[in-house]
Amino acid sequence: MDNYVALLRRDPPLAAAAIIAIVGALTICGFFFFQYVLGYPPCPLCLDQRNAYYVSVPLAILLWLGVNHGASSKVLIAGFAVIAAVMLWNTGLSAYHAGVEWKFWRGPADCSGPITSLGSASNMLKQLQDIRIVRCDEAAWRFLGISLAGYDVLVSLFLAAVAAWGAKASLARVDRSG
Repeated sequence: MDNYVALLRRDPPLAAAAIIAIVGALTICGFFFFQYVLGYPPCPLCLDQRNAYYVSVPLAILLWLGVNHGASSKVLIAGFAVIAAVMLWNTGLSAYHAGVEWKFWRGPADCSGPITSLGSASNMLKQLQDIRIVRCDEAAWRFLGISLAGYDVLVSLFLAAVAAWGAKASLARVDRSG
């Protein structure tokens, strides 16, 4: 444990990039586990929430490599700022999704509203066989009363905070170097 604390103190931008990459990758593994192993298909809002991880994890890996290979502090700051912004956006999207699940507000019509049109009558049987509706307003799984969208609020907010810490630490490098 002391080694991890020493790493955090010795090189905060490196630690921030590593934390974001590892926690983000574990989150991706988690949502694929729920989808492909446990059989919980994602709703449209769930799929939208994944985009933040698809951006943040590769960028964090690039920052991790950049810190190890002498990337400029300005590049590090910009990368961490992008991750912080994307994860803050995802925090809001996840909170919106959790609110839809708790029926605090209405969700998008394509995943929480009524089915209003199935097309022409001749094609209706084929469409009915192919339809697999995953509703955004019904939590498929909860632990301690919190849905996956609720947990995504917490993870996204944590990663945004870590990215902000990484940007601040990178800014301190600029101040020290002149």
